[in-house]
Amino acid sequence: MIIIAGLGNPGPKYEKNRHNIGFMAVDEIARRWRFGPERAKFQSVVRDGEIDGTKVLLMKPQTFMNESGRAVGEAARFYKIKPSEVIVFHDEIDLAPGRFRMKTGGGAAGQNGIRSLISHLGADFRRGRMGVGHPGESHLVMPHVLGDFHKADLPWLDPMLSAVADALPFAVAGEDERFQGEVMRLAPAPKFSPRQAAQGGRAD
Repeated sequence: MIIIAGLGNPGPKYEKNRHNIGFMAVDEIARRWRFGPERAKFQSVVRDGEIDGTKVLLMKPQTFMNESGRAVGEAARFYKIKPSEVIVFHDEIDLAPGRFRMKTGGGAAGQNGIRSLISHLGADFRRGRMGVGHPGESHLVMPHVLGDFHKADLPWLDPMLSAVADALPFAVAGEDERFQGEVMRLAPAPKFSPRQAAQGGRAD
């Protein structure tokens, strides 16, 4: 069994925020793989399902982003799940919009949801980093991630969410590199430095 958690903030106010791309990914996975109905458990909205014979618990923590680890940690302890059996989808400002990277371990890089998960799970869980771009200045980061996606974002956002759901069997099988490669094959996105681009610098 594995846990797949999407990070975000609960409630309609935050529903379309860039910070909620993890929730969006979990919703698309549930739709694509026909998971069971939503129910409340582990301070989260959860859904049960199966992908290629592996039981999967989908989670959308309702603790607000900064306390995501409380919810995921509770579920992991209940099911005796190791950190390597936890996949977390979250927004990543240091990736260009539409870029996708898998990573295991490491620090929080200023992402408070990830910091909370590290404190409750340890660092060795798997992270699906979903690029939302950088506004260019550090003081603009919070309004950027708490701002809604625009219509102009849909041409990369919808394909990335679909690709994550379609390619998920690779991640469930523990093949994170193949998963990452397949997501980017299904939903290619330009590679550039979000910070430089936002500041009007030259793309990488």
